Amino acid sequence: MSGSFRKYIAECLGTFVLVLFGCGSAATAGGELGYLGIAFAFGLAIVAMAYVIGPISGCHINPAVSFAMLISRKLSGKDFAGYVISQVIGAIAGSALLYAIMDSTGKAVTSLGQNGFGEGYGIGISAFMAIVVEIVLTFVFIYTILGVTSSESNGRVAGLVIGLTLVFVHILGIGLTGTSVNPARSLGPAVLLGGDALSQVWVFLAAPLAGGALAAIAYRLLNANRAK
Repeated sequence: MSGSFRKYIAECLGTFVLVLFGCGSAATAGGELGYLGIAFAFGLAIVAMAYVIGPISGCHINPAVSFAMLISRKLSGKDFAGYVISQVIGAIAGSALLYAIMDSTGKAVTSLGQNGFGEGYGIGISAFMAIVVEIVLTFVFIYTILGVTSSESNGRVAGLVIGLTLVFVHILGIGLTGTSVNPARSLGPAVLLGGDALSQVWVFLAAPLAGGALAAIAYRLLNANRAK
């Protein structure tokens, strides 16, 4: 198996796990777990995958992360395309399995941990504010990733720091947008559910990519010596 193909399979698997366990926790036990429990479900999924597939692909499992790495010249255009396709496939597969699990109860499936905004979702913020929130949360998340992965000496703790940062941004973001910071994680549930989740998903595709790009640019400017 070629090195590139191994990376793509790893990204697909990692995104599958993130969506299944993160979104699954929100959809099946969100009321019992609360925001903090859901946040840790997403964060622990990242921690687990970071130490398993990190040595293979870097464990992006997020198109916004891959986009930031492309801008930072740490990922080729070919691998960027391969990573994103693999991440989307993994997210849809994870959502499909979650849908099948939920559907097996015989009840209508109304939640797959999808993102959203407006009346009836979280505290009901507007589309504009959802864009602002997602850009800011993604910026913080990816700026942290760029910083902690800039030195090989951080290798042992990088996965833990990144996972805890995802917990950190989820604690604020869940009540606002459900916290995307990841276009693939948002697209998977939206494709399976349709309706408002699909009509609003553009926000959770565009805003995280913008946040990732801003993080890459800011890191290059503010950490010039380390970014070389």
